[in-house]
Amino acid sequence: MEQLFQLKKNNTTILTEVIAGASSFLATAYIIVVNPAILSQAGMPFAAVLTATILVSFFSSLMMGLYANNPILVAPGMGLNAFFTFTVVLGMKVPWQTALGAVFWAGIVFLLLSIFNIRTHIVKAIPKQLRYAITAGIGLFITLIGFTSAKFIIANPATIIGIGALKPALITFLAGFFVMAVLLIRKVKGAILFGILFTTLAAYPIGRFWGGADAIVTWKGAFALPDFSLLFKLDLVNSLKWSFLPVIFAFVFTDMFDSLSTFIGLAEAANLLDEHGEPQNVKQSLLTDAVSTTLASLVGSSPGTAYIESAVGIGSGGRTGLTAVVGALLFLPFLFMAPLLSVVPAIATAPALVLVGVFMLQAVTKINWTVLDDAIPAFLALVLIPFTYSITQGIIWGFLSFTIIKVFCGKSSEISIALWVMDAFAIAALILA
Repeated sequence: MEQLFQLKKNNTTILTEVIAGASSFLATAYIIVVNPAILSQAGMPFAAVLTATILVSFFSSLMMGLYANNPILVAPGMGLNAFFTFTVVLGMKVPWQTALGAVFWAGIVFLLLSIFNIRTHIVKAIPKQLRYAITAGIGLFITLIGFTSAKFIIANPATIIGIGALKPALITFLAGFFVMAVLLIRKVKGAILFGILFTTLAAYPIGRFWGGADAIVTWKGAFALPDFSLLFKLDLVNSLKWSFLPVIFAFVFTDMFDSLSTFIGLAEAANLLDEHGEPQNVKQSLLTDAVSTTLASLVGSSPGTAYIESAVGIGSGGRTGLTAVVGALLFLPFLFMAPLLSVVPAIATAPALVLVGVFMLQAVTKINWTVLDDAIPAFLALVLIPFTYSITQGIIWGFLSFTIIKVFCGKSSEISIALWVMDAFAIAALILA
């Protein structure tokens, strides 16, 4: 154990790492329910997506622990699952099998970029203001999905959107939201998971004792064998068409930035740095993330990525890969609980989506709003992601507006070669769309 994880060198113990792993798992476990809730809207079976989610989380986190020796859990990413479902499948009318194929090819690109250490250089070439804006924009996008899932925000022909009527389901959503918010503020470990559980229980009377509607929480049993029906259902051939290149690129960019920023943020917060001041084992960590994305496509999920919620375990003292290994093992029992977890209604996972948006929107404070040639492109990326209901469009117009404004303001030297290449991809995406 000592030789594998270097516990003494990292000034930690087995007990500390086990507690940290359990803490990170509690903070991350909501994805077991939320990911199937989102991907099932793309027409994928809930139980099969749940199985895929757990497989990705288990194998990816295990690899992060054993290979990269980092205390970071890896699971299907929020934002990436929303992009998969609402932009690619529902928005572009792409079959989910083809979308899984696009995830696979994105994973292959990740692997190549990570093996040759190109991935870090590409992310560094993207202007920081755009990075912050895209992160915040995805946060708003996820929040909008949460509010519409709960019917707190609805379509209104007169005003485009409006607020829903205070029916029992919406009141239950609001109660769950505030319970979850208070638990988070009070730093209760597993706050999001406990909030989902509370809202599910609170929703049980709807359709039974009050509400005058069909029951939204129905008991389907507790245990069942894992559903492996999504294994190897990806469409590799059709996903290689030219029209899908923008989709693959969007998966590549979003996951690449998300994982690298997570690694950097967690490493700096916990002082997990090497002798050069860089995040420890960053190449191995990025390679793990790339493998996770490829694995996700094979088992039937949107891409996997490093989870910022791992900060909970790191805050509990986790410093080595043993933390990630413990977290990985805790995912496994849920393989056999698909019927139990499928009773969770949309109004119970919706508060989690809204509050994840809060965390992601924090990046907006890092944008320099006083420098307009940086602020305007950042603003476009930020607002167009939720307003167009498309992460891709936000990224495209963020890149293009940054380049156009910089060129006509005489600051073309601030545009890197890599960004010019991304602009070419962005224009191609608009033409092929």
